[in-house]
Amino acid sequence: MTAATSAASPSRERLLAFARKYFIILIFIGLMVLLAVLTGGTFLKAQNLVNTVRQSAVFAILGLGAMVVIISGGIDLSIGSVLGLAAVVSASLAQTPDWHAKMYPGLDLPVLVAIVAALGVGAAAGFVNGSLIAGFRIPPFIATLGMMTAARGLALTYTNGQPVSSLTTSYDWFGQSDIFGVPLPIVVLIVVAVATHLMLNNTRFGRHIYAVGGNEQAARVSGINLSWTKIGIYTFGGILAGLSGMVLAARIDSGQPGLGQGFELQAITAAVIGGTSFTGGIGTVWGTIIGALIIGVINNGMDLLNVSPFSVPIVQGLVIVLAIIIDVRKNS
Repeated sequence: MTAATSAASPSRERLLAFARKYFIILIFIGLMVLLAVLTGGTFLKAQNLVNTVRQSAVFAILGLGAMVVIISGGIDLSIGSVLGLAAVVSASLAQTPDWHAKMYPGLDLPVLVAIVAALGVGAAAGFVNGSLIAGFRIPPFIATLGMMTAARGLALTYTNGQPVSSLTTSYDWFGQSDIFGVPLPIVVLIVVAVATHLMLNNTRFGRHIYAVGGNEQAARVSGINLSWTKIGIYTFGGILAGLSGMVLAARIDSGQPGLGQGFELQAITAAVIGGTSFTGGIGTVWGTIIGALIIGVINNGMDLLNVSPFSVPIVQGLVIVLAIIIDVRKNS
């Protein structure tokens, strides 16, 4: 080996290490550059970028819940349906009747109730999922598949298949307003992301999540209560699904029983693209957010390029398969 080859080898290794570590960011940047060229610069307009991030916020919040579940070695197929159920329940409670304004002037109780209801619906669904998985040893795929069907049926039954409209301005504020020029859904995402990061990295519960996903048997031997940990994990995912439902209903000014259909796949894809491994024990908040942004950028780019809406599911399917291939190759 020559001196030049010896000197080049460490540099090449450092370059490869950098590419592996920041692979997802490089893909994200490359995708944005490609769309900027294909759309003649339209994609990079400030308003379009803000709208793209605003639309991606719901996927990102939902993806963070999916990420936590996948880190533990599980899967949650019900989060899209739980999102829809939480959306219609919270929206129905945000239809302020006239008598309430007379009895409680200045007190915006329906909005508070709507928020609690959305989080409560999500928490209840997640608790049931976790209880079925931990208490009855039902595989996560089966348990959450059953919840996916049940939650969608409950949403349709609750609304009789009709959208919930005429929502209060204060409720819509959560999805349509800005704070210092930043859309509120993005602010909510930032708060959720920081809270999730702190939970995973600075709490005993967070350490237990990684431990259960890394080696469940070792976690049991070390004294971790697997049942309550799993119940807590799925409850957390359900709460974020409920929050996502409320934000989405507020953004579109309507609670629709069909909201969130297929969102579970996009949320899981966002987590896996961002580096969360199906083998468990691996996953980061920032990676999941980048993964959600990639999905949002792809969807926005196809809209700008006037791609047929019938082709969108094909592209999304390819992205899901590619994400799984990357995960398998990375952890093989």
